[in-house]
Amino acid sequence: MSVSLHQLRDRFAGSVVELLLDAAIASPDRRALVCEAKEIDYRTYAHASLSLAVELLGQKPVKGRIGTIIANSIDACIAHFAVMAAGAQLLPMNPAYTARELAYQLEDADLDLVLADATLQTVLEPLLSRLGIQAIWVGHEGRYLADTPLADASALPGIDPGSLGILQYTGGTSGKPKGVNLTHASLRANVQQREAVLPTREDEERILCTMPLFHSYGMAMGLYLSARCRGTLVILPAYRREALLEAIEAHAITIFPGSPTIYIGLLDHPKITTTNWHSVKTCYSGASALPVEVLNRWRSIVGVPIFEGYGQTEAGPVLAYNSPHAAIKAGSVGHALPDTEIEVVDIETGRSVMPQGMSGEIRARGPQIMQGYRNLPLETSEALRDGWLYTGDVGVFDEDGYLYIQDRKKDLVIVGGYNVYPREVEEVLLLHPEVIEAAVITRSDDYRGQSLHAFVVLRRNGTCRADELLDHCAQNLAKYKLPAHIDFIDALPKTSVGKIDKKALNLASECTTVRSNT
Repeated sequence: MSVSLHQLRDRFAGSVVELLLDAAIASPDRRALVCEAKEIDYRTYAHASLSLAVELLGQKPVKGRIGTIIANSIDACIAHFAVMAAGAQLLPMNPAYTARELAYQLEDADLDLVLADATLQTVLEPLLSRLGIQAIWVGHEGRYLADTPLADASALPGIDPGSLGILQYTGGTSGKPKGVNLTHASLRANVQQREAVLPTREDEERILCTMPLFHSYGMAMGLYLSARCRGTLVILPAYRREALLEAIEAHAITIFPGSPTIYIGLLDHPKITTTNWHSVKTCYSGASALPVEVLNRWRSIVGVPIFEGYGQTEAGPVLAYNSPHAAIKAGSVGHALPDTEIEVVDIETGRSVMPQGMSGEIRARGPQIMQGYRNLPLETSEALRDGWLYTGDVGVFDEDGYLYIQDRKKDLVIVGGYNVYPREVEEVLLLHPEVIEAAVITRSDDYRGQSLHAFVVLRRNGTCRADELLDHCAQNLAKYKLPAHIDFIDALPKTSVGKIDKKALNLASECTTVRSNT
């Protein structure tokens, strides 16, 4: 590399690429990435990313957007930073998607090139050929990006922090996913904001990455976090409870970012109490709301608190977090990050700020907020108004300024003229000792307008009946909030990033019910 990392660093100032170069300069020999039997240090990590960036630059990306379709691996991390270092906008995609699901994103993004797992070549080649998109195949039967020959990186132009860094498509659990445009500056700002609230120890952290690296939460709380603190990112190729518990001990993990689905699953695993958690200092939760009962059980069994946060793809992605510097309030997502304003406004117009203790739509502004949705001017104008991001989430502030997320605005149910938030009912169901997961959706009701339909997963060998659960709910909820239907199922359907898929539940409720209280 004819120019040094020190010389290159200034070209990437204000971007997350700068974090990687800083780590390689300060701690070149420190283990950066570990995945199964493979590992690389920060020197190799930076050199491989920059050398691949040179190669990508040579492809002359006319449209300026390059996609990655790579499962959790060392390759996924190198490709991520390489695309950015080449000055292209990165589109990270889910490798578990079918060709039909990928086609929408590929066409909407109008890409030049993709880096994809070689195992997907048979599935992807016809689609990429039809769209005129070139591919670089990586991993098994392809090439390993850590082995990319060292290239002269002097031709890399660097990054304008104000330019677009990522095109991140939302989950699309209702309707088609929307492409969120985020700048390099917004991504970097969010890393610094998170660090101010959840500080890390440089050269000491070992972070377990079980969340998908194509997802905004996996990027923010895994990929970027590890580079920022020069930590070791231990990557699990896929989420398996047994492998996760083994990795906690084998790598003496210090930071464990998880999701409600992961925490719930681990709490139901017989080895949760025999695993040595002593190295773990911090647990994070994101991606979806964490039930209070799960937080409490985790702390009592594991002995480590879970710091829950709040955000969304459109917010780069983090807006608020609980912090070790303040008291944790069960059910709250804490306070707004530095340089972030959060308000709760009336749901109807979004103009009137609600008083403390009153519910409303959450809106936010700060340096991490998106530029808008790709090719969707109407949706952009609805989400971004007068400098505020309208999140579509319903929340409330308590007397100490702690934010509580109650539900999605679109999930608000009106039963007999009363407002009901399904999440409140789910929280009550989870208080029952035999319930491990619960989800509540709405059904049309000729008498009340809408009614509640609960899906419940019981613990192993659970024998609870629907009438028992109804009695339990009646002790904790007003009568109009009680579910009209309770179905027991073996597992709740999940999206690719572990969120409960209520769209699938709605379809299921229209088709059949089992063990119902109706």
